[in-house]
Amino acid sequence: MSWNIQWNKLTFSSDVSFDERCRSVFRFQAKNNPFYRRYLSVFGMSFDSSPDPDEIPLLPIRAFKDAEIITKQEQPALVFRSSGTSGMERSIHLIAEPELYRNSITKEFYRHFPREHYSLLCYMPGYNENPESSLIWMAKYLVEMDSSSCSSFITAEKQAAGRYIRKIKDNNRIPVLFGAAFGLLDLIDSGFSGLSPDSHIIETGGMKTFRREMTKTELRQILAEGFGVEECQIHSEYGMCELLSQMYAIGGEWFTSPHWVRVTIRDPGNPFRICEPGEQGKIGLIDLANVYSCPFILTEDRGTMNTDGSFQVLGRWNPADLRGCNFLIDRD
Repeated sequence: MSWNIQWNKLTFSSDVSFDERCRSVFRFQAKNNPFYRRYLSVFGMSFDSSPDPDEIPLLPIRAFKDAEIITKQEQPALVFRSSGTSGMERSIHLIAEPELYRNSITKEFYRHFPREHYSLLCYMPGYNENPESSLIWMAKYLVEMDSSSCSSFITAEKQAAGRYIRKIKDNNRIPVLFGAAFGLLDLIDSGFSGLSPDSHIIETGGMKTFRREMTKTELRQILAEGFGVEECQIHSEYGMCELLSQMYAIGGEWFTSPHWVRVTIRDPGNPFRICEPGEQGKIGLIDLANVYSCPFILTEDRGTMNTDGSFQVLGRWNPADLRGCNFLIDRD
Protein backbone atom coordinates (compact mmCIF):
# COMPACT_ATOMS: atom_id res chain seq x y z
CA MET A 1 0.00 0.00 0.00
CA SER A 2 1.44 3.40 -0.98
CA TRP A 3 2.02 6.06 1.65
CA ASN A 4 -0.69 8.28 0.12
CA ILE A 5 -3.33 5.56 0.25
CA GLN A 6 -2.26 4.59 3.75
CA TRP A 7 -2.46 8.11 5.18
CA ASN A 8 -5.73 8.94 3.44
CA LYS A 9 -7.23 5.80 4.91
CA LEU A 10 -5.76 6.15 8.40
CA THR A 11 -6.29 9.90 8.84
CA PHE A 12 -10.02 9.81 8.23
CA SER A 13 -10.80 6.45 9.83
CA SER A 14 -12.96 6.98 12.89
CA ASP A 15 -12.68 3.24 13.56
CA VAL A 16 -9.12 3.83 14.80
CA SER A 17 -8.70 5.88 17.98
CA PHE A 18 -7.26 9.35 17.64
CA ASP A 19 -4.39 8.43 19.96
CA GLU A 20 -3.38 5.48 17.81
CA ARG A 21 -3.58 7.49 14.60
CA CYS A 22 -1.64 10.32 16.22
CA ARG A 23 1.20 8.04 17.36
CA SER A 24 1.51 6.61 13.84
CA VAL A 25 1.73 10.10 12.36
CA PHE A 26 4.19 11.20 15.06
CA ARG A 27 6.56 8.31 14.28
CA PHE A 28 6.34 9.08 10.55
CA GLN A 29 7.05 12.75 11.18
CA ALA A 30 9.90 12.11 13.61
CA LYS A 31 11.58 9.85 11.07
CA ASN A 32 10.83 11.67 7.81
CA ASN A 33 10.50 15.40 8.55
CA PRO A 34 14.03 16.83 8.89
CA PHE A 35 12.89 20.14 10.38
CA TYR A 36 10.53 18.61 12.93
CA ARG A 37 13.07 15.90 13.78
CA ARG A 38 15.60 18.59 14.73
CA TYR A 39 12.95 20.33 16.81
CA LEU A 40 12.15 17.08 18.64
CA SER A 41 15.82 16.52 19.45
CA VAL A 42 15.70 19.60 21.69
CA PHE A 43 13.26 17.64 23.87
CA GLY A 44 15.21 14.40 23.69
CA MET A 45 12.62 12.73 21.46
CA SER A 46 12.99 10.65 18.30
CA PHE A 47 10.86 8.34 16.15
CA ASP A 48 11.41 5.66 18.79
CA SER A 49 9.44 7.76 21.26
CA SER A 50 5.77 7.04 21.82
CA PRO A 51 4.34 10.06 23.64
CA ASP A 52 0.67 10.62 24.34
CA PRO A 53 -0.82 13.22 21.98
CA ASP A 54 -0.92 15.89 24.69
CA GLU A 55 2.83 15.34 25.32
CA ILE A 56 3.90 15.83 21.70
CA PRO A 57 5.87 19.07 21.22
CA LEU A 58 3.92 21.56 19.15
CA LEU A 59 5.91 23.41 16.52
CA PRO A 60 5.48 27.21 16.73
CA ILE A 61 3.53 28.28 13.66
CA ARG A 62 6.22 30.85 12.92
CA ALA A 63 8.27 27.96 11.46
CA PHE A 64 6.11 28.04 8.32
CA LYS A 65 7.53 31.51 7.64
CA ASP A 66 11.13 30.53 8.33
CA ALA A 67 11.57 27.13 6.69
CA GLU A 68 10.29 24.70 4.09
CA ILE A 69 8.45 22.11 6.15
CA ILE A 70 7.83 18.88 4.30
CA THR A 71 8.75 15.24 4.77
CA LYS A 72 11.81 14.08 2.87
CA GLN A 73 11.48 12.64 -0.63
CA GLU A 74 8.17 14.45 -1.13
CA GLN A 75 7.69 17.05 -3.84
CA PRO A 76 4.99 19.67 -3.32
CA ALA A 77 2.05 19.37 -5.68
CA LEU A 78 0.58 22.62 -4.35
CA VAL A 79 2.01 25.66 -2.59
CA PHE A 80 -0.20 27.76 -0.35
CA ARG A 81 0.84 31.17 0.94
CA SER A 82 -0.83 33.14 3.71
CA SER A 83 -2.31 36.55 3.08
CA GLY A 84 -0.31 39.52 4.24
CA THR A 85 0.08 43.25 3.79
CA SER A 86 3.01 44.66 1.87
CA GLY A 87 6.33 43.73 3.49
CA MET A 88 4.79 41.22 5.91
CA GLU A 89 6.38 37.80 6.01
CA ARG A 90 4.05 35.14 4.62
CA SER A 91 3.73 31.54 5.68
CA ILE A 92 4.32 28.87 3.06
CA HIS A 93 2.59 25.50 3.23
CA LEU A 94 3.96 22.86 0.86
CA ILE A 95 1.27 20.32 -0.02
CA ALA A 96 2.57 16.92 -1.09
CA GLU A 97 -0.82 15.19 -1.37
CA PRO A 98 -3.81 17.35 -2.42
CA GLU A 99 -6.18 14.41 -1.90
CA LEU A 100 -5.75 14.80 1.85
CA TYR A 101 -6.95 18.39 1.54
CA ARG A 102 -9.89 17.41 -0.66
CA ASN A 103 -10.99 14.75 1.82
CA SER A 104 -10.58 17.07 4.79
CA ILE A 105 -12.62 19.82 3.10
CA THR A 106 -15.54 17.69 2.01
CA LYS A 107 -15.85 15.46 5.05
CA GLU A 108 -16.15 18.34 7.50
CA PHE A 109 -18.00 20.87 5.32
CA TYR A 110 -20.63 18.36 4.20
CA ARG A 111 -21.04 17.14 7.76
CA HIS A 112 -22.59 20.52 8.52
CA PHE A 113 -23.99 21.40 5.08
CA PRO A 114 -24.92 18.20 3.19
CA ARG A 115 -24.18 18.52 -0.52
CA GLU A 116 -27.66 17.35 -1.56
CA HIS A 117 -29.34 20.27 0.26
CA TYR A 118 -27.01 23.29 0.02
CA SER A 119 -25.29 25.33 -2.69
CA LEU A 120 -22.47 27.77 -2.14
CA LEU A 121 -22.22 31.44 -3.10
CA CYS A 122 -18.61 32.56 -2.61
CA TYR A 123 -17.89 36.26 -2.26
CA MET A 124 -14.12 36.73 -1.93
CA PRO A 125 -12.94 39.80 -3.85
CA GLY A 126 -9.82 40.48 -1.79
CA TYR A 127 -8.60 36.90 -1.64
CA ASN A 128 -8.72 36.57 -5.43
CA GLU A 129 -5.58 38.72 -5.45
CA ASN A 130 -3.73 35.81 -3.81
CA PRO A 131 -3.82 32.91 -6.31
CA GLU A 132 -1.99 30.73 -3.77
CA SER A 133 -4.65 31.17 -1.10
CA SER A 134 -5.75 27.90 0.49
CA LEU A 135 -9.17 29.48 1.15
CA ILE A 136 -9.70 30.24 -2.55
CA TRP A 137 -8.58 26.71 -3.44
CA MET A 138 -11.09 25.32 -0.96
CA ALA A 139 -13.94 27.48 -2.25
CA LYS A 140 -13.21 26.54 -5.87
CA TYR A 141 -13.17 22.88 -4.98
CA LEU A 142 -16.52 23.07 -3.18
CA VAL A 143 -18.03 24.94 -6.14
CA GLU A 144 -16.77 22.23 -8.51
CA MET A 145 -18.17 19.50 -6.28
CA ASP A 146 -21.77 20.79 -6.57
CA SER A 147 -23.39 18.36 -9.02
CA SER A 148 -26.34 20.75 -9.46
CA SER A 149 -23.99 23.44 -10.88
CA CYS A 150 -25.77 25.95 -8.63
CA SER A 151 -22.69 26.93 -6.62
CA SER A 152 -20.63 29.85 -7.89
CA PHE A 153 -18.38 32.77 -7.09
CA ILE A 154 -20.40 35.98 -7.11
CA THR A 155 -19.74 39.70 -7.36
CA ALA A 156 -21.57 42.58 -5.71
CA GLU A 157 -23.46 43.18 -8.97
CA LYS A 158 -27.05 42.64 -7.91
CA GLN A 159 -28.57 41.27 -11.09
CA ALA A 160 -25.87 38.62 -11.57
CA ALA A 161 -26.03 37.53 -7.93
CA GLY A 162 -29.82 37.43 -8.13
CA ARG A 163 -29.65 34.96 -11.01
CA TYR A 164 -27.51 32.58 -8.98
CA ILE A 165 -29.84 32.82 -6.00
CA ARG A 166 -32.91 32.13 -8.17
CA LYS A 167 -31.16 29.12 -9.72
CA ILE A 168 -30.46 27.71 -6.25
CA LYS A 169 -34.07 28.17 -5.15
CA ASP A 170 -35.42 26.77 -8.44
CA ASN A 171 -33.43 23.61 -7.69
CA ASN A 172 -34.94 23.39 -4.19
CA ARG A 173 -31.61 23.99 -2.52
CA ILE A 174 -30.58 26.29 0.33
CA PRO A 175 -28.09 29.13 -0.35
CA VAL A 176 -24.92 29.35 1.74
CA LEU A 177 -23.09 32.67 1.39
CA PHE A 178 -19.40 32.11 2.11
CA GLY A 179 -16.77 34.82 2.51
CA ALA A 180 -14.37 36.80 4.62
CA ALA A 181 -15.96 39.08 7.19
CA PHE A 182 -14.77 42.31 5.56
CA GLY A 183 -16.19 41.24 2.20
CA LEU A 184 -19.56 40.30 3.67
CA LEU A 185 -19.79 43.65 5.44
CA ASP A 186 -18.91 45.46 2.21
CA LEU A 187 -21.58 43.41 0.43
CA ILE A 188 -24.18 44.65 2.93
CA ASP A 189 -22.99 48.24 2.46
CA SER A 190 -23.37 47.87 -1.31
CA GLY A 191 -27.09 47.24 -0.86
CA PHE A 192 -26.90 43.56 -1.75
CA SER A 193 -30.21 41.82 -1.22
CA GLY A 194 -32.07 38.78 -2.41
CA LEU A 195 -31.01 36.07 0.00
CA SER A 196 -33.97 33.99 1.13
CA PRO A 197 -34.79 33.83 4.86
CA ASP A 198 -33.56 30.21 4.99
CA SER A 199 -30.09 31.18 3.72
CA HIS A 200 -26.97 30.55 5.78
CA ILE A 201 -23.87 32.75 6.11
CA ILE A 202 -20.34 31.46 6.80
CA GLU A 203 -17.76 34.09 7.68
CA THR A 204 -14.11 33.13 7.58
CA GLY A 205 -12.71 36.00 9.64
CA GLY A 206 -10.65 38.23 7.41
CA MET A 207 -11.25 41.65 9.00
CA LYS A 208 -8.04 43.03 7.52
CA THR A 209 -9.46 46.36 6.45
CA PHE A 210 -9.81 49.91 7.67
CA ARG A 211 -13.01 49.11 9.53
CA ARG A 212 -13.06 49.48 13.27
CA GLU A 213 -12.49 46.38 15.34
CA MET A 214 -15.56 44.51 16.52
CA THR A 215 -16.39 41.43 18.52
CA LYS A 216 -17.69 38.22 17.01
CA THR A 217 -21.01 38.85 18.74
CA GLU A 218 -21.37 42.27 17.10
CA LEU A 219 -20.32 40.87 13.72
CA ARG A 220 -22.95 38.15 13.90
CA GLN A 221 -25.65 40.68 14.75
CA ILE A 222 -24.68 42.93 11.83
CA LEU A 223 -24.59 40.03 9.36
CA ALA A 224 -27.94 38.67 10.51
CA GLU A 225 -29.64 42.06 10.23
CA GLY A 226 -27.90 43.00 6.99
CA PHE A 227 -28.77 39.79 5.16
CA GLY A 228 -32.19 39.30 6.74
CA VAL A 229 -31.58 35.96 8.43
CA GLU A 230 -31.68 34.68 11.99
CA GLU A 231 -28.48 34.79 14.05
CA CYS A 232 -28.58 30.99 14.36
CA GLN A 233 -27.93 30.92 10.59
CA ILE A 234 -24.65 32.83 10.96
CA HIS A 235 -21.65 30.51 11.20
CA SER A 236 -17.87 30.89 11.39
CA GLU A 237 -15.03 28.92 9.85
CA TYR A 238 -11.60 28.62 11.48
CA GLY A 239 -8.77 27.65 9.20
CA MET A 240 -5.39 28.89 8.05
CA CYS A 241 -2.76 28.47 5.39
CA GLU A 242 -0.77 26.12 7.63
CA LEU A 243 -3.64 23.65 8.16
CA LEU A 244 -5.39 21.22 5.83
CA SER A 245 -8.47 21.03 8.07
CA GLN A 246 -11.16 23.51 8.99
CA MET A 247 -13.32 23.91 12.07
CA TYR A 248 -16.78 25.45 12.21
CA ALA A 249 -18.82 27.33 14.80
CA ILE A 250 -22.39 26.52 13.81
CA GLY A 251 -24.92 29.14 14.85
CA GLY A 252 -22.69 30.56 17.56
CA GLU A 253 -19.11 31.34 18.60
CA TRP A 254 -17.91 27.92 19.80
CA PHE A 255 -15.95 25.88 17.29
CA THR A 256 -15.86 22.10 17.09
CA SER A 257 -13.19 20.04 15.36
CA PRO A 258 -13.39 16.95 13.13
CA HIS A 259 -12.33 13.62 14.61
CA TRP A 260 -8.87 13.82 12.98
CA VAL A 261 -8.08 17.15 14.67
CA ARG A 262 -7.39 17.74 18.36
CA VAL A 263 -7.51 21.26 19.77
CA THR A 264 -6.00 22.25 23.11
CA ILE A 265 -5.37 25.59 24.79
CA ARG A 266 -1.75 25.95 25.88
CA ASP A 267 -0.13 28.10 28.54
CA PRO A 268 1.95 30.64 26.55
CA GLY A 269 4.61 30.52 29.26
CA ASN A 270 4.75 26.69 29.23
CA PRO A 271 3.25 25.21 26.06
CA PHE A 272 3.36 21.71 27.53
CA ARG A 273 0.74 22.75 30.09
CA ILE A 274 -2.83 22.48 28.87
CA CYS A 275 -5.04 25.24 30.23
CA GLU A 276 -8.13 24.50 32.26
CA PRO A 277 -11.57 25.12 30.68
CA GLY A 278 -12.27 28.85 30.67
CA GLU A 279 -8.58 29.76 30.95
CA GLN A 280 -7.17 31.73 28.04
CA GLY A 281 -4.07 30.57 26.22
CA LYS A 282 -2.62 29.86 22.80
CA ILE A 283 -4.54 27.52 20.54
CA GLY A 284 -2.64 24.27 19.96
CA LEU A 285 -3.59 21.98 17.09
CA ILE A 286 -2.91 18.44 16.00
CA ASP A 287 -4.17 18.14 12.42
CA LEU A 288 -3.51 14.61 11.17
CA ALA A 289 -4.23 15.71 7.59
CA ASN A 290 -0.93 17.62 7.79
CA VAL A 291 1.00 14.35 7.80
CA TYR A 292 3.39 15.47 5.04
CA SER A 293 4.11 18.95 6.46
CA CYS A 294 3.66 19.21 10.24
CA PRO A 295 0.51 18.17 12.12
CA PHE A 296 1.67 19.49 15.50
CA ILE A 297 1.24 23.26 15.62
CA LEU A 298 1.18 25.94 18.30
CA THR A 299 -0.62 28.96 16.87
CA GLU A 300 -0.44 32.60 17.90
CA ASP A 301 -4.22 32.70 18.27
CA ARG A 302 -5.75 33.35 21.66
CA GLY A 303 -8.51 30.98 22.68
CA THR A 304 -10.36 29.25 25.46
CA MET A 305 -11.82 25.77 25.81
CA ASN A 306 -15.28 24.78 26.99
CA THR A 307 -15.93 21.76 29.19
CA ASP A 308 -17.51 19.95 26.22
CA GLY A 309 -14.36 20.24 24.09
CA SER A 310 -15.53 23.14 21.92
CA PHE A 311 -13.35 26.26 21.80
CA GLN A 312 -13.50 29.97 21.12
CA VAL A 313 -11.08 32.06 19.06
CA LEU A 314 -10.50 35.38 20.85
CA GLY A 315 -7.95 37.06 18.59
CA ARG A 316 -4.18 37.27 18.35
CA TRP A 317 -1.61 37.36 21.12
CA ASN A 318 0.31 40.02 19.23
CA PRO A 319 -2.13 42.61 17.81
CA ALA A 320 0.72 44.21 15.82
CA ASP A 321 0.91 41.13 13.56
CA LEU A 322 -2.75 40.69 12.68
CA ARG A 323 -3.54 38.31 9.86
CA GLY A 324 -6.64 38.07 7.73
CA CYS A 325 -8.31 35.24 9.60
CA ASN A 326 -7.67 36.62 13.09
CA PHE A 327 -8.71 40.26 13.21
CA LEU A 328 -11.89 39.91 15.25
CA ILE A 329 -10.66 40.72 18.71
CA ASP A 330 -12.66 40.85 21.92
CA ARG A 331 -11.37 43.80 23.89
CA ASP A 332 -10.17 43.05 27.41
